[in-house]
Amino acid sequence: MAVTKEQKAEILVGLVTKFKEAKSIGFAATNGLTVGEFGELRDNLREVDASYTLAKKTLIKKALKDAIGIDIELSMLEGQIGVVCSNEDPVAGLSKVNDLVKKTKEEKITWAASIFEGELKEMEETKIIAAMPSKETLLGRLVGSMQSPLSALARFLDAAAKEVETQGKDSLGKIESSNTQSEEKKEVEAPKKEVETEEKAPEAPAKEEKTEEAK
Repeated sequence: MAVTKEQKAEILVGLVTKFKEAKSIGFAATNGLTVGEFGELRDNLREVDASYTLAKKTLIKKALKDAIGIDIELSMLEGQIGVVCSNEDPVAGLSKVNDLVKKTKEEKITWAASIFEGELKEMEETKIIAAMPSKETLLGRLVGSMQSPLSALARFLDAAAKEVETQGKDSLGKIESSNTQSEEKKEVEAPKKEVETEEKAPEAPAKEEKTEEAK
């Protein structure tokens, strides 16, 4: 079915809008993807705020020039081209499409080129970028790497707390035992002092007798 001028104009406007909003743009050549595979790909891309659009190469070329001032050679866009636009994470959309590229072993979909960080990248550079882990993947790896030492730290602190609690109880027992022994010692020593006082008391009269004899 032929596309009218009005439809081309609408597609062009849509592409220009997508290109202006995108943080990265990927161009993939498709060859024999089924309707089901297209649907699954688009669903996966929506999860990371990305989109996949099929369009004529002449419209893609014009939209790129109008939107971001990049002039791409049509020779870089061989076959039926799908446009991947990532709006949040510049790698996420490319990564999702790259999963399908690997799954189909490049028989149904392959990379052609991309716009990354405002620059036109050829096919080989695009493959490298698309194989990079997305922000979501990196965060997942970071959380996983953090969980292991945190778990170890939690186990250490728990063991340390139990050890301190045990030592505290032992120390308290020692203190109580020491206090008890000290009190018993005081009770034993107290009568001795009284006895000594009673024994020394009779010495007073002896001094008085000496005083009378002196007179």
